Amino acid sequence: MVYLKTYQEINLMRESSLLVSKTHAELAKIIKPGISSLHLDKIAEEFIRDNGGEPGFKGYNGFPSTLCISQDNEVVHGMPSKTALKEGSIVSIDCGVLMNGFYGDSAYTFAVGDISEEKKRLLKITKQALDVGVLSAIYGNTVGDIGFSIQQFTESNGYSVVKELVGHGIGKNLHESPEVPNYGDKGTGVTLEDGMVLAIEPMVNIGSDAVFQKDDGWTIETKDGLPSAHFEYTIAITKEKTEILSSFELIEDVLN
Repeated sequence: MVYLKTYQEINLMRESSLLVSKTHAELAKIIKPGISSLHLDKIAEEFIRDNGGEPGFKGYNGFPSTLCISQDNEVVHGMPSKTALKEGSIVSIDCGVLMNGFYGDSAYTFAVGDISEEKKRLLKITKQALDVGVLSAIYGNTVGDIGFSIQQFTESNGYSVVKELVGHGIGKNLHESPEVPNYGDKGTGVTLEDGMVLAIEPMVNIGSDAVFQKDDGWTIETKDGLPSAHFEYTIAITKEKTEILSSFELIEDVLN
């Protein structure tokens, strides 16, 4: 069942999503080669709690950390560790916050130091794929319209979208109906309604779309070992407009 949000509830979700964006911006200040993902996780948890929120991922289905941190060929759900981030790598950071009884959720893939032109293009296309998906996420369209636009854009640029993992509804629960695949056919699936709040999150691979789960029970990697990128917004759909609740502006103010 899809849980539609009231205007007041969307306002509360705007606050939790803003805290996610602010957390990413704090991390953007300190991401560099040599820093451990465990240190980033500690900074994020302290920042979220200091600002009146709770880490949305910690303890979720037994996940041990505040952030999912996934490097290079790790697609998503990587667990923070003492291992240092490597110069030239890319690192996807997925962050969730519970605040005012509602979740916010967003992911951003960062460059660690100087990265190759190939990786720069992967980040650019993946972020653009997210924007293309949001343009299709309007009242009266369908979930299939979102997936179709993301898939078409990604594949036309020579990359593949991961199909085993999807976006989702979000609200009082971190994962709600409907699922939002990053592939699909126009006009299919659930119709987008007034008050629907979704997490849209293309995961894009340089090579094949095939992935597997590591023995840790969480981390998803590409089967061919090639890099993957991941960007995610929480968005709210109303009859009047679609609003991005977890904007990247704060992050990119720091990076630029």
